[in-house]
Amino acid sequence: MTTYAAAMDNPVKLGIDIGGTGIKGATVDCDTGELTADRFRLLTPKPATPKAVADIVAEVVKHFDYKGTIGCTFPAVVKHGVIETASNVDKSWIGTDARALFEEVTGCTFTVTNDADCAGVAEMKFGAGAGRHGVVIIVTLGTGIGTAVFHNGVLLPNTELGHLEVRGKDAERRAADSVRERKHLDWKEFAKRVDEYLDHLEAVLWPDLIIIGGGVSKKGEKFIPLLTPRCEVVAAKLLNEAGIVGGALTA
Repeated sequence: MTTYAAAMDNPVKLGIDIGGTGIKGATVDCDTGELTADRFRLLTPKPATPKAVADIVAEVVKHFDYKGTIGCTFPAVVKHGVIETASNVDKSWIGTDARALFEEVTGCTFTVTNDADCAGVAEMKFGAGAGRHGVVIIVTLGTGIGTAVFHNGVLLPNTELGHLEVRGKDAERRAADSVRERKHLDWKEFAKRVDEYLDHLEAVLWPDLIIIGGGVSKKGEKFIPLLTPRCEVVAAKLLNEAGIVGGALTA
């Protein structure tokens, strides 16, 4: 009983962030939001099938020699640990119980949550959204576009607003960071595409604050000042660690 209580009281949890290009993890002090170990990253396998991804997740867990509860992000709609969509991973994920799969290969207890929702949870607790009320939207620009919507600090899960239609295409096929890299867009061209996407978000949700996250957020000074939405737009403070921190918080 004493050992179990101690484990429950331990604020340090392992967070794992599964992305379209990389799978990374670190232990996190959930009281402060700080990583307690260096981040460990492996490439997302191609194709990113359930077995291949689960094997990488097991490697991350083994790297940290971790035995407790783990919080894991996933780039899809996730309902009770089951993957419902697969925009940036193999289609065989649809209908897969990711939580059960990861628990089977690691022997640890898992939570599995949409990646943008996890990043949003972290930003609202420790980052640019801390103490902010009203409607706050976290937009993660990476392989695709993820979104997390909060009203007075309460999350509306699995919003998937990166799939809003812009010029006849999913928004993420025009304004994700992967598109910027693939098309060799300069920052002005990229900002114009992001701006157009944010216009669509504002038209339907009227946010008070938009937080730009994902890998490109560390270069926010190059394009965020060029954006012209009605509401305030800022860079995420936790940058690309938000998924890991948010994952740990969900654990």
